[in-house]
Amino acid sequence: MSKFGNFGLPPLGNAMNAAWQNIRQHVPTGSGGGGEHGPEGQPGENFHFAQLNSEIPNQGSMEHHEMQSMHCTNPFKQSLSGEDFQQQQQHAGQQGQEESSFNYQSGIPRQVSHMSSISDDFVEGKSDIKINEYQAAWNVTNAIQGMFIVSLPFAVLRGGYWAVAAMVGIAYICCYTGKILVECLYEFDVTTGTQIRVRDSYVAIAKECFGKKYGAKIVNIAQIIELLMTCILYVVVCGDLMIGSFPDGAIDTRSWMMLIGILLIPLGFLKSLQSVSLLSFWCTMSHILINAIILGYCLLEIGDWGWSKVKWTIDFENFPISLGVIVFSYTSQIFLPTLEGNMIDPSKFQWMLDWSHVWAAIFKAVFGYVCFLTFQNDTQQVITNNLHSAGFKGLVNLCLVIKALLSYPLPYYAACELLERAFFRGKPKTPFPTIWALDGELKVWGLAWRVGIVVFTILMACFIPHFSILMGFIGSFTGTMLSFIWPCYFHLKLKRQTMDTRAIAFDYFIISLGVLFGVIGMYDAGIALVKAFSIGLPF
Repeated sequence: MSKFGNFGLPPLGNAMNAAWQNIRQHVPTGSGGGGEHGPEGQPGENFHFAQLNSEIPNQGSMEHHEMQSMHCTNPFKQSLSGEDFQQQQQHAGQQGQEESSFNYQSGIPRQVSHMSSISDDFVEGKSDIKINEYQAAWNVTNAIQGMFIVSLPFAVLRGGYWAVAAMVGIAYICCYTGKILVECLYEFDVTTGTQIRVRDSYVAIAKECFGKKYGAKIVNIAQIIELLMTCILYVVVCGDLMIGSFPDGAIDTRSWMMLIGILLIPLGFLKSLQSVSLLSFWCTMSHILINAIILGYCLLEIGDWGWSKVKWTIDFENFPISLGVIVFSYTSQIFLPTLEGNMIDPSKFQWMLDWSHVWAAIFKAVFGYVCFLTFQNDTQQVITNNLHSAGFKGLVNLCLVIKALLSYPLPYYAACELLERAFFRGKPKTPFPTIWALDGELKVWGLAWRVGIVVFTILMACFIPHFSILMGFIGSFTGTMLSFIWPCYFHLKLKRQTMDTRAIAFDYFIISLGVLFGVIGMYDAGIALVKAFSIGLPF
């Protein structure tokens, strides 16, 4: 970020053009081979997770996470003609079997023309469709500006000015680790005197540093944990929003979670998310509008702001939880290698990453600080529950519930894909047989498996109905590993001989910081969960 002076501000016209391109790219054309129908006019069997064929998705979400390019593990579904399909099977046999990973939150298209059970050697960082730096910034912005931003004012309640400072400091660290992670994709070629891209993904770097046997497994475990926890968080936040809208109703928080969970059960039957992907852009735009409404409401209350309520002292019991929440909100490293690999001009990657994190830090700090000044010590875990007008609060909360329900399928399908790749590709590749029948449909027990994952997330949400504490725990666990510790460890292992003493010391500092945040954050979040259950809150 010290090099910001070398770059100009992003032109507003270009940013608007990028947004407009993303809108157009989410409207299916219906033309052969490009939309929902193949060249014969029949519905296409091959699909990509959260996008239509030949589209550039508009966003990275997790919202933590919001968009993910993905392909189906069904080995009996073919999108190729017979001769091409046979050739691809032969090619897969020659290449061998190699584990791979999916880039959760990535909105980067992977033009995969075969099914993952047929071949696992697809390359992550490459695509026939390229994106410019503004579209890349849109993906990063959506990855780190998800709906979980509504918990940041509660982080200020727990951490005071230190939480606001952490929103800026963690943005700087995550921006830096994103850059060095992409740097690990390249090696210097002595013959040409240039940097050559020799790796294509987070997993490829992990394989190089952790070994081929364990590298992909370690990263995939971290991804699966974060994906399932994100699904749980969506259910938890829905329960919090509904009980905030109807605090005196006969239905309690857990009952709301179960009722909302019923709407998620049919996801086990879906084999394509094309219809959901069409709503993803407007889902994000509606959340931006809601954030603007909340800030507008707070500005109208400026006369009653509690400037003296923001603390300078550190609450060592609750501040680490706030740090975990903030780290969780900035996690995007897992998809950055793919993002950089699909840019028209990869040299602008650092410029794009700088400004996307600058604006994210500014918005998060302002949003958290202003909302806390407005509601002060009454700030709740989900800030929309603080709105005074019951009708207005109910409308905003209902919009956020709809957004959470629309966001749930993305991490859910990513988690299903990773788990099925690890356990259900058929023997001897995996311990269990495939969940797909010969006709290309899910077997009954395979359907039960997928529905079981939905039920598992609902039950976990009911058992741990504490949104902010749970998010702090996840951020302290997987967030610090993916965003702090591993990128610096990879950087030191692969680039140490070219680094100066200052860079080496800074990497070690971030690793130490990540370990400190992770251990203390998980410990404090665990203690807070135990205390919350012992109090016997009216859930």
